[in-house]
Parts: sequence; C-alpha cells; structure tokens
Amino acid sequence: MTKATLIRTATSAALIVMTLLGRSTPVTAADPVGRELGSAVQIYGDKAAQFIPLGVSKSIVIDLPGDVKDVLVADPLVANAVVRTARRAYIIGVKVGQTNIYFFDADGKQLMALDIAVTRDLNGIRAMFKRAMPGAEIVVEGLADGIMLTGSVASPAESQQAYDLASRLAGDGNKVVNGITVRGRDQVMLKVTVAEVRRDIIKQLGIDLNGTLTAGQASSVITNVNPFPINQALVAGNGITASYRGVTATLRAMERAGVVRTLAEPTLTAISGESATFLAGGEFPVIAGVSCNPPGSNQCQANVEFKKFGVGLNFTPVVLSEGRISLKVLTEVSELSTEGAIVTAGITIPSLTVRRADTTVEIPSGGSLAMAGMIQDQTKQQLNGIPGLMNLPVLGSLFKSRDYTNRQTELMVLVTPYIVRAVAQKDLSKPDDGYADASDPAATLLGRFNRLYGTPGQDNPREKSYRGNVGFILD
Repeated sequence: MTKATLIRTATSAALIVMTLLGRSTPVTAADPVGRELGSAVQIYGDKAAQFIPLGVSKSIVIDLPGDVKDVLVADPLVANAVVRTARRAYIIGVKVGQTNIYFFDADGKQLMALDIAVTRDLNGIRAMFKRAMPGAEIVVEGLADGIMLTGSVASPAESQQAYDLASRLAGDGNKVVNGITVRGRDQVMLKVTVAEVRRDIIKQLGIDLNGTLTAGQASSVITNVNPFPINQALVAGNGITASYRGVTATLRAMERAGVVRTLAEPTLTAISGESATFLAGGEFPVIAGVSCNPPGSNQCQANVEFKKFGVGLNFTPVVLSEGRISLKVLTEVSELSTEGAIVTAGITIPSLTVRRADTTVEIPSGGSLAMAGMIQDQTKQQLNGIPGLMNLPVLGSLFKSRDYTNRQTELMVLVTPYIVRAVAQKDLSKPDDGYADASDPAATLLGRFNRLYGTPGQDNPREKSYRGNVGFILD
C-alpha cells in the first residue's frame, strides 16, 4: 500500500514523499549550509538531473535503472509522478512552471533525478511549421509563458513568416522570441540616379522718381522708390538715370533666366534586412541655444549644431525569394535658401528647400524603379506703386514697379537593385587602369595629360603591344 507524508520545514517548500511496498520512511531537509535538521535519508542535489520539457496535460514514461522505493516531487501542482511498477513511472504535466522529481531505492540511493519544465503544448505549432514551411529547420521550445523559436531558414522573409505564424498560434498574452538565424544572408547593391533640373525666370521693371516741383510759392516733393519685395531689389544701385527740371528718374529693369542641374549617382550595398545611407552635400551651422559659465553671468557663448543638406539616400532591402527584393527607399534633395531665413544677433540662419520621396516596392533583381513626376511650378508677381497714379494709361508706368518670378523644378529618381554575387578579382577594374602620363614633348607641344594608345581608324603598332584595361582617357 502506498503512503504519502507531507513535511513542512522553515527552509524548504512542501515535499511529497511517496513510499512503496507498504513501508514509510520519515524524511527531513537540510538547511542552506548543509546541516541535517533530523535523522533522515540524504537529499541529493540536481547537478546530474536530466532536463525534460513537458506540455500541460501531457505525460511521459520513465524507465528506472532499479527498483524504486521513494519518489520526491518538489511541487505537485506543476507536475506529478505516478509509479505503476517497481521500474516504471509516469510524469504528468499539470500547469506551467518548473519542478524536480527524485527517485530512490530501498537503501536510499538516488536512482534518477529529473528537472521538469512544464510549458504549454507546442506540438500543434510544430506540426503547423512542418506543413507550412517544410524546407525550414525550425525548433519550437517553451519559454516561461512564451515561445522560443530557434533553428535556421533560407531567407529573412521565411524568418518573419515563422514569427508571424507562431504569434498567431500562440494567441494573446504569449510572447514569441525569434532566435532564428538566416543561412547565407544575401547582399543587395543599389544603383541610384538622382536628377533634378530647376529653371528660374526673374523680371523686374520700375522707375524711381526723386525731385521737387516748384510753382510760385508752392512746392511738392516727389519720391517713389521701388521695393521689389519678391526678389529684394536684385539690381539695386544699377539703372539709367535722367533729370528734368529738378526731377530725377532712374529706370531699374532686369531680366534673369537661370538653370540649375543636380545629379548624383551613388552605388550602395547592404545586407538583406539592414539599412544603408548616402549623402552628397554638406552641413551648415545652426545656433541651438546659449550657455553661460558661470550660469547667470555675461560670459556666454552660442551652442552650434550642424544640419545636413544635399542629396541623401536611405534604403532597406529584404530578399524575399530568389530574384525578388522588397525595397524601402527614402530619397531627399535639399539646398540652402534665403527664403524663410532667420537673422538673430547679426547672424543669418538659412532655410532649406527640400524635395523628398518615400516608398516601398517589390521588384526583381535588375529591375528599375522610377520615381518621377515630382514637378513644382511656382509663379509670383507683384505690382507696387502710388495709388491712383499707377493706374493712369501710359504714364502710370512712371509710378509703379513690377516684380515677377517663375520657378520650375522637376525631380526624378531611378533605383535599380541587384542581388550581389561573388566576382573574380580579374574582373574588377579601377578608373586609373591603363593610365600613363604623357611624354614631355606631348604635354608641352600638344597639351596632353595622358598617353594615347592609338587613333580611331588607324592601325597603331603600339596599340597591339599594349595589354590591360583602359580607364578614363582625357583628350
């Protein structure tokens, strides 16, 4: 007949000792420094304990190396042990947690020690992985109240798919830790062309009047200065001046047309799933507060920060499958501008004009993404003059000014990703391959910077003897 004895001590939790073959043995525990609290069988440590993961409401069969006499379960609320024969026991998971179980023979010798970790049943998740991702090597393990995914997959997309699938099957309140490694992570090379063309047209026309008209005892002063508020008097100090009877008139007229072209062709390479950035431009200082030392004194100095501007690029590629790439691209073209600039303490802080594009697409390796149609057309026109007089036919032009500007901008970005493959060293070339300095007579008399290896359309014997790659040739 099997008996159970519950023992409570000041230094240990409740212990259940099950004795077999109709005899009970009293057991006590040892204190933290190893002294026995009473005469009893020795309590063994768990250094040689076998770790066994077990699902809730699942059981395993344990075959013992000898006849069992006593069974000790540290926490029967987590797992329970049922002895059916002298050398076979069943371990049953009750709830999520950890406990340990010891088996002893009739002489008190430890037969086996088990370290039990009861987790939720994960066999359903493992079966789903085998059906949904048969080529992946994913190991599913319980981790406290969550799930731990380990193993390896072929691509980051499969890793994300496994994480999403485990999160859905685990349900709310269960955390999923993704420890899956990607075998042979691909690298993506991105060739980018950023092209921007801006055309500006500025027109200014006005007459400055300055003088005094006298009629008998009466006199009047005429003053009319063109403000040109849009373009801030780009022709100040220049013009045609004429005088008549004390009145001076200055004709100020200007027309400007300009084209600005911006081109950048960066090439970047990044590991699948990682980000890469590129900036072709510069940084300008911005005042970010004032610091005084000591505080409250007049010995203060401005704190300066630097802001970036130019052609910037940020991209994050993810290789989905063979030849397919998910690409997140953020490109930006910015430049310094006087519009919206701030003047403080005699220091002018410029503003930035920014064109930015942000998108995520899926394209094949070698395919191109074109972000075009980013066109901006801005027109400003303003008339200033003396009320009433500026509306006179013909003569009204003497009392008004016109300030006009038209700005057209078009930005286009071409992006071409490639999955990087290994290349032989002999297939690599440099810009200076094949370059050689011109001889002194050629440099002095012909103005050449490099040596030429033949002329198109002619059979040059020196060209036949030359071996090697040719880089940039300057004429």
